[in-house]
Amino acid sequence: MAKPKSFPEQNQTKQPGRQHKMHPEPEVIRDGYKGSSKLEGKVALITGGDSGIGRSVAVHFAREGATVAIAYLSENTDAEKTKALVDAEGSPCILLKGDVTNASFCQRLVAECISKFGKLDILVNNAAVQFPKNSIEDIDHEQLDKTFKTNIYPYFYLVKEALPHLSSGSAIVNTASVTAYRGSSHLLDYSSTKGAIVTFTRSLSTMLASKNIRVNGVAPGPIWTPLIPATFDDVSDFGQDTPLGRAGQPSEVAPAYVFLASEDSSYVTGQFIHINGGELIGS
Repeated sequence: MAKPKSFPEQNQTKQPGRQHKMHPEPEVIRDGYKGSSKLEGKVALITGGDSGIGRSVAVHFAREGATVAIAYLSENTDAEKTKALVDAEGSPCILLKGDVTNASFCQRLVAECISKFGKLDILVNNAAVQFPKNSIEDIDHEQLDKTFKTNIYPYFYLVKEALPHLSSGSAIVNTASVTAYRGSSHLLDYSSTKGAIVTFTRSLSTMLASKNIRVNGVAPGPIWTPLIPATFDDVSDFGQDTPLGRAGQPSEVAPAYVFLASEDSSYVTGQFIHINGGELIGS
């Protein structure tokens, strides 16, 4: 699939965005991606797994042999499409609908995963929202509260619930952002939560190292996902300011999650992989 450098005019009125309404739709997995059983026999729980990066991660995990549980908020059409894609890879998949800002739902997420599949090996914290504002005066209490409760609170909730079921060799992979490292003048609260995720990941990796539970993350740059048309009024030049001159596709991000979830990264913890089209930033 050719990677477009520009996108046609489009806008979605609310978050989470809908992948089936995007044009072009994001690329989920490269035609040439060949699985090699890197996650054979593993069970993975992915939040925000209905679309965007989460969908791509789910399909890549399935192609590598993993069983997948997908948590999503409300996007039934996208979630069912993701399940169909995972099913097509020959892997079992369940959909779990609810709000990860609710600690009780996070508890039920893990409980249902264990009830259905008997174990949990990989946790991918991925769900997020963003609301651009050009001035701190425009960020009201309601927005600040929603951004933090969506983007970082569930990471605590889900790790606490998952930890009793994780064992030596298990992996936690957290989604941060390039904005955690270089900031963003129009995403102040969002970039703050992503910075919190970086510190959370590094601290948790130290906490769990003695258990041989690895904790790492991915810090994407501009990636073509439903969050983009649901966030910005003009997407025509999205990602063109990167050194590679274009936005990335979820298919170019998900293999990093495979690496961090698999034995290939057995000596890696507390680290972030930067997939941002060539922007050079501090690690």
